[in-house]
Amino acid sequence: MSLLFHSTNGQSPPVNLRDALLTGQAPDRGLYLPREFPRLTPAEIAGFAGLPYHDIAFEVLRRYAEGVVDEPSLAELCRDAYNFDVPLESVRGLERAAVMRLDQGPTCSFKDFAARMMARLLGRFVRETGRRLAILTATSGDTGSAVASAFHGVESIRVIVLFPISEVSDRQRKQMTTLRGNIRTIAVDGKFDDCQALVKRAFADPALKSIPLSSANSINVGRLLPQSVYYFYAASRLARPGEPTVFAVPSGNFGDMMGAVFAGRMGLRIKRLVVPVNGNDEFPRFLATGAYAKIEPSRACLSNAMNVGHPSNLARLVAVYGGQMDETGAIHRAPDLAALRRDLFSTSVSDDQTRVTIRQAWTGHQLLLEPHGAVGWRGFLDYVGTEPLNGAPAVVLETAHPAKFPEEIEAALGFAPAVPPALAALDQLAEDYDRLPVDYAAFRDYLLAGLGRG
Repeated sequence: MSLLFHSTNGQSPPVNLRDALLTGQAPDRGLYLPREFPRLTPAEIAGFAGLPYHDIAFEVLRRYAEGVVDEPSLAELCRDAYNFDVPLESVRGLERAAVMRLDQGPTCSFKDFAARMMARLLGRFVRETGRRLAILTATSGDTGSAVASAFHGVESIRVIVLFPISEVSDRQRKQMTTLRGNIRTIAVDGKFDDCQALVKRAFADPALKSIPLSSANSINVGRLLPQSVYYFYAASRLARPGEPTVFAVPSGNFGDMMGAVFAGRMGLRIKRLVVPVNGNDEFPRFLATGAYAKIEPSRACLSNAMNVGHPSNLARLVAVYGGQMDETGAIHRAPDLAALRRDLFSTSVSDDQTRVTIRQAWTGHQLLLEPHGAVGWRGFLDYVGTEPLNGAPAVVLETAHPAKFPEEIEAALGFAPAVPPALAALDQLAEDYDRLPVDYAAFRDYLLAGLGRG
């Protein structure tokens, strides 16, 4: 019997994992969420301490894939997807605190963890169904490069990536725009939220029904399931059996932190989930006041992958806590705010604070952070200032490689970070991308014309 996923808007029938991934966004414009979360026993979670990362991924994901992907095939997909290190760097001077560096994959971003598994699963599903698929993805920085890399060359899948032309770093852009074949990128003269709105509208457009569309953004639940795995991995290395862990997750569209929420619902003990944001502070204000207001347009900050004025995944978070939020951000049923405030801590980190934190983390702890990791670290320190750890283990996520932001690192620390070979090679490659205004009709025409060139 397959585990089913239902829509946060409640107007679409439940589907299994295959259909949730192939569809991306539910037909009623809601987001798919497990109807119930499979539970891992304390003994099973304790057993992760002796397993490599890909085996932990298999143990977590097989609970969702039962009846859809056979276990030997899933185990092989996990081994193939997770063939890189996941370092946990102890922080000098802070007992039982570590930075989990999720930047060792092929595009040097945490998005590799989800994109590589999604590409393998969707590649399998399109072969099984004999259909073709077009993946539409909006990116504020790292999603586009990870998705483009993961899906590059996957048969019967075309990928269209939209990015805000002035809000991605040079290396982030080149990771997308130097690929060819089944990958096409579009520079949009707007913000990430504009890109995301174009993608969401396309999914609900009757004029595009002839084109099988899906998403590799975190609106697709296939992004969140793999991202739940590294919370189990980190806790298995740092926490004693049954001991709760503090996690600090720099957040933009809130897919990464929802991975932690999923892990918690599956049985992982989390002492507190720290959710720092940049200048786009709609979530900490919501947590404090209970009133939700989008930021339009979103604010451009150093931590550009987090420049989101209305995080899509808030609909899932609200649903998990008993409420209902639609795709526009309107709350039709309030979540349990007392429980949200008990479980989550959120703060907003300015660009000035981000720069200061990069310097202080290096001088105080020999900890090299880029802007997103710095937001996570600053939020963690804000939390510890209000609620001491008292010996509890703590993990701060570093979500991108510092070499993606060499100008900021050099300005703050006086040296440029070492560049991984995968990033260094980009400087020799030619770029090729299209450009569109923030105009849905123009985007629809682009898709109808054959999903662009390539």
